[in-house]
Amino acid sequence: MKKIALFLLLVLLLSGCQAPQAAQVAATTLPVYEFTSRLCQGAGIAVARLVTEPVSCLHDYSLGVAQLRTLERAELVVISGAGLEDFLPLEAAEEVLDASRGIELLPGPDGEPDPHIWLSPACARQMSQNICDGLCARYPAQKSVFRDNLASLLSDLTALEDYGREALAPLAQKGILPFHDGFSYFARDFGLNVLASIEEESGSEAPAALLIQLSGIVEAENLPAIFVEVNGSDAAAGIISRETGVPIFSLDMAMAGDSYFDALYRDIDTIREAYT
Repeated sequence: MKKIALFLLLVLLLSGCQAPQAAQVAATTLPVYEFTSRLCQGAGIAVARLVTEPVSCLHDYSLGVAQLRTLERAELVVISGAGLEDFLPLEAAEEVLDASRGIELLPGPDGEPDPHIWLSPACARQMSQNICDGLCARYPAQKSVFRDNLASLLSDLTALEDYGREALAPLAQKGILPFHDGFSYFARDFGLNVLASIEEESGSEAPAALLIQLSGIVEAENLPAIFVEVNGSDAAAGIISRETGVPIFSLDMAMAGDSYFDALYRDIDTIREAYT
């Protein structure tokens, strides 16, 4: 019996040595979490998502206690970058991987770089490559796994881009009125023209002069739709819709939910439906 017990103990010890060591990686938002998780499949690396609430933006977001602990304990923190995560106490992280490296940023309405790069499949491919490079540097023993997964992820992002270009090709240079300033990369990829946008502050009303201006744009451009965010306010859009008779459709910023790809495919289909 002692020999059998000793043999079983040796088997358990040896099998434990052969298994890949689990590492904790934290990713901030849905897009970088999904890209990172895809890249880590089969690598024995656990990936945690920091922002799980149904948010439309991170301007006023703050981490809870449990999220802060995840951030502090992670070996690697993956951020979308370009200023999106300015709310994060990144000084508490052991190592930070910025997925926006090397991406040419568009200017935002306030003159600062527009951080909504994930809404472009082309930018998402560069983000995925950046994350893969960072993972390979941190966990070199799993390079082959990361690179194989990257090929699959890039293929899916290219398929998404191709789908959007084909679906929205008849709308080339059509004007859209989204109620968020973050759709510039999306519009650039798919040949659309963002005419204006309004981002409502929680608990405040849009100025009457702006509502009149936006209503004028809708009528002058003969727009068939006004777009609001899935998790955002539709108060201003409702006023413009009543004034112009134009229906409201919802677009997803792909910041919340369970699937970046589902969100982007829905956005493409929603815009095509609204304009046909």
